[in-house]
Amino acid sequence: MLLAAATPLGFDTSQLTQPEGLSSLVKLALLMTALTVLPSVLMMFTSFVRLIVVLHFLRQALGTQSFPPNQVLAGLALMLTVFVMAPVGQQVHEEVILPYQQGQIDGDAALAQGVDLVKDWMLRNTRENDLLLFAGLAEIPRPATRTDVPLHVVMPAFLISELKAGFQIGFLLFIPFLVIDLIVSSVLLSMGMMMLPPVIISLPFKLLLFVMVDGWHLLVASLAASFR
Repeated sequence: MLLAAATPLGFDTSQLTQPEGLSSLVKLALLMTALTVLPSVLMMFTSFVRLIVVLHFLRQALGTQSFPPNQVLAGLALMLTVFVMAPVGQQVHEEVILPYQQGQIDGDAALAQGVDLVKDWMLRNTRENDLLLFAGLAEIPRPATRTDVPLHVVMPAFLISELKAGFQIGFLLFIPFLVIDLIVSSVLLSMGMMMLPPVIISLPFKLLLFVMVDGWHLLVASLAASFR
């Protein structure tokens, strides 16, 4: 009674002592925590890292400075991440969420099974050398199979594997645009137009090449096919 009376704005704190009220507060706290760590989870467990790295390399190769803007690149990477991860999400929904909602498995089993499904996808896109690196850094015995690797080893190994894949694709993207820059620079130098920045002349040709080969179509198709 004293606690409820001392609380301003008429908030009845006696609910805190009830199981229902405590459960609601715990759920709210868990929800806020989940929203806080969601960006990190998105990077560590999904294809977002490779996609955003490749898109930024593409912008640098084109030489368009800040266009497309970061918001557009992040939005495109997010939409492609949803598309790439859709089969895994569907599998988790059918094999974990539905059985849990129907009471066939408990919460611990559902969490473990869901993590295993996501980890299996991560392992398919992780290099063995990276797994061995972090297994050695963690000072754990060498796993007999890839599925025996613990999650805290898989996550950083998957992340650096994604970074390497993104850099490899970015390097391949730079090659045709670099050739255009070299040709334009050579032509301008041979004409004695050394004061004219080559980027002004090469940028329209880069954009023309990218549009003519349907660059967005080829890039998105290649990125989607790069995930196993």
